[in-house]
Amino acid sequence: MLVSRHARAALAVSLLVVPSAFMAAPRHPAPSRTAKPECAADNAGLTLPKGFCAMIVADSLAGVRHIVAMPNGDLFVSSMKSGVVALRDTRGTGRADVIEDWKTGFRSSEVRMHNGYLYVETSNAIVRYPVKAGSLTPAGPADTMVSGFPAGGNHTTKTFVITDDGTMYVDVGSATNSCQVKDRGNESPGLDPCVERDIRAGIWQFRADTPGQKASEGIHFGVGIRNGVALALDPSDHTLYAMQHGRDQLFANWPRLFDAEKSAETPAEELFHVTRAGDDFGWPYCYYDRQIKLKVLAPEYGGDGKTAGRCAGNKGNVASFPGHWAPNGLAFYTGTSFPAKYRNGVFIAFHGSWNRAPLPQAGSHVVFQPMVKGKATGEYEVFAEGFNPLTAGKPGHKPTGLAVAPDGSLLVADDLGGRIYRIIYTGSK
Repeated sequence: MLVSRHARAALAVSLLVVPSAFMAAPRHPAPSRTAKPECAADNAGLTLPKGFCAMIVADSLAGVRHIVAMPNGDLFVSSMKSGVVALRDTRGTGRADVIEDWKTGFRSSEVRMHNGYLYVETSNAIVRYPVKAGSLTPAGPADTMVSGFPAGGNHTTKTFVITDDGTMYVDVGSATNSCQVKDRGNESPGLDPCVERDIRAGIWQFRADTPGQKASEGIHFGVGIRNGVALALDPSDHTLYAMQHGRDQLFANWPRLFDAEKSAETPAEELFHVTRAGDDFGWPYCYYDRQIKLKVLAPEYGGDGKTAGRCAGNKGNVASFPGHWAPNGLAFYTGTSFPAKYRNGVFIAFHGSWNRAPLPQAGSHVVFQPMVKGKATGEYEVFAEGFNPLTAGKPGHKPTGLAVAPDGSLLVADDLGGRIYRIIYTGSK
């Protein structure tokens, strides 16, 4: 994989400023476990199922995306402003009263903890910082684990997960909408083969314990995934799941084949189970139509919205969701404080749509998908709504990241208003 001279220089500069994050690491009081968090009287503006309530852990944190919840209750959150923000509750109220901004010098959309290191995404690289147990700041400078990811294009973040044995899976989103000769051009045909698939629109496998890897050295694990921002590992068997952002603009680019309402609902957002290297889910040649329950050939490659064609051989989904909701967070529920129906299922944070006209924009909520042994056992249900990203005159909120806290509560990060919510079950099981 190639990366521009400008991108290499930007990364070098960002890593040069890293030491400021640990040279003056302050001491902080230990987290408290003596009090019990209390929910907000208005549930922080959210509508939740009976028996659940919500509170605000922190607010106005500027571009917070994904969350690591530590065993002692501390949180490490990726930030599109300053890289990493660490949070601690020293009073046991559930609200963070210590906020440590790492000010790394780069933006980040992903953080993961593994074997005493915090792994952080920097758009075209993944670095790791040593973090001592109980500390909110790095214990040393960052090592670059993988560098040289392609930069630019439609989808620039590089989210990832790490298995217990140190396998790291990294999503590299597509540069284009549907690999057309002219991106998003009216009736522009698709490039065939789509060579973009060789370096983007998929998931690559690396080692989390080996510094200095190049993006070009990774194993191409999941193929034909347009943009799999939301990644998670099934705790029962450690296999990988990814939520795909479906393609846009069927009507805008192909008005003789689709009307605006069909384009608003199609294609579906999909939950994929990526189980072996080379699993191919079909982008850009194919997309999934939730209404007819079929993976069909894209119009850029001769499709008419009804025919499977060459897509019949591609791997399907575990579950599907309405179009253009933009799934950004995925978390298996591993706690025990929620009712039994939630165990083993997944929560999905949908960021919300921008292109569902003439239908109302939708999404911007957290849904629950029941699962058993890697298979959906029913339709999804909306779990948390009321984030109100488009409400005039009020702060907007868009769900992005999810994590299950040690007490079994569900944490939700919002990158528009910079809020972190905690959702707690207080009913009888």
